[in-house]
Amino acid sequence: MKNVTNFEDLLKDKYGEKGTSTRDKYDADSLAFRLGVMLKEARKEAHITQEQLAERTGTKKSYISRIEKGQSDIQISTYYKLIEIGLGKQLNISIG
Repeated sequence: MKNVTNFEDLLKDKYGEKGTSTRDKYDADSLAFRLGVMLKEARKEAHITQEQLAERTGTKKSYISRIEKGQSDIQISTYYKLIEIGLGKQLNISIG
């Protein structure tokens, strides 16, 4: 690695500039992973299983599992349903 001074430099060095196909894939995969981790933590905090969450939201346990593993690209409307309806929590989204 050449003169990496911060995380963004590391990402550029490894995946390229924002807007390139490799970097876009990394960013999408990273977001899917982070959303999955947040869902899993919220579900565990609510003391419910993947199966119970799936039943509450009309989805399948396997889909919940894929989301929690970061293996599924999820729409905001679906994430909203899982968080607000399935877990009874409030979903806040901000743009910075």
